[in-house]
Amino acid sequence: MKTMGALFSVAAAMVLLTTPAAEAAGRIHGGGVVANPEGGFSGGRAAAARGPNGGAYARGRAIQTDGMGNGTVASGRAFRGPDGATGARTGTTSRSDDGTVTHQGRLAANGAKGSVESSGGFTKTEDGITQSRTTTATGANGGTYQGSTSYDKNTGLTHSASCTDASGNSVPCR
Repeated sequence: MKTMGALFSVAAAMVLLTTPAAEAAGRIHGGGVVANPEGGFSGGRAAAARGPNGGAYARGRAIQTDGMGNGTVASGRAFRGPDGATGARTGTTSRSDDGTVTHQGRLAANGAKGSVESSGGFTKTEDGITQSRTTTATGANGGTYQGSTSYDKNTGLTHSASCTDASGNSVPCR
């Protein structure tokens, strides 16, 4: 199910975002839900649009449950701005019949002022929550930031970061 939702979102984004900007503006959307053989439901929604100045977006979401307390939701979005900036995010959240919840997400964006990539997630069990996220950003001037943050009940919150200037020299993060 995770793969289906991600593939659908990526395919819709690729079709929408790679079509030449000279084509007409417009919008499309749809969705549905059906009972599945596992005793739960499967479904999804998708939408895409293009503006008159070349901006566009696509998004999709898929869900699957099994009727026994397990379920997964996967989603993704992508955009292209009229100025050529692009971005995308994906996420998957699952719940098990024992109450465990997990989430994984990723994002990326790129434009005239720089780029950013970030990924992370969390797991919640009866014992507590663990979380982590890693982020890398590059400014238009070539400076970079790399950071990592994590949390668990045994070690608490930890964060580390490093920054460089356009020449690759280490500089203080601000």
